[in-house]
Amino acid sequence: MALWLSRKPGLQKARAEMVSLLARRGIKDPRVLEAMAKIPRHLFVPPHLQDEAYADYPLSIGEGQTISQPYIVALMTEALELDSQSRVLEIGTGSGYQAAILAEIASEVYTVERISSLAQRAQTLLEELGYTNVKIKEGNGTLGWPENSPYHGTIVTAAAPSIPLPLIEQLEVGGRLIIPVGGSYSQDLLKVVKLDSHGNYSTCSLGGCVFVKLYGKYGWQKGE
Repeated sequence: MALWLSRKPGLQKARAEMVSLLARRGIKDPRVLEAMAKIPRHLFVPPHLQDEAYADYPLSIGEGQTISQPYIVALMTEALELDSQSRVLEIGTGSGYQAAILAEIASEVYTVERISSLAQRAQTLLEELGYTNVKIKEGNGTLGWPENSPYHGTIVTAAAPSIPLPLIEQLEVGGRLIIPVGGSYSQDLLKVVKLDSHGNYSTCSLGGCVFVKLYGKYGWQKGE
């Protein structure tokens, strides 16, 4: 339990203010708000950035990667429409913060990270915080994690030039994929719903966004 505490005063108040801001910005799902009120986001960022952990903007976590701003984390999670029985796939573990949010709501969370150091760090922290329902794999996230499919929802925390078809294939019918799609410097955050078992799906935009690139067979290629 010591990890949940901090020597820095004011972080608990900052977390409460973050949640209040999320509610004012339109996040309505009480499970999402409760999860973000509970989880110590400051533990998922480098020590020198802990004072900024609850500000509503992304932060560097090393290796050229970022932890998404709290509003985007909340928006993407809410859009998945999860319940306590949901099996969820995350592409891009990063620091592990989004996985922790998902683990508070869903039954099972499977998360794929291509950068070994980030995957190992996230696994250590999530284990220390007691998240036994999160499984992490190092690998090419654009291929998904077919062994544990179908998923109720899939969330992608990096930007793809187009929707990776394996991620749709691994959804259950009616399942949702939340993914940023677009160019190198700006994307649309898409909510994709799998309509049937024949590859048909619908999309709608949740708004503009900027994410780091998703690399892999069905994403960006190195050098692009």
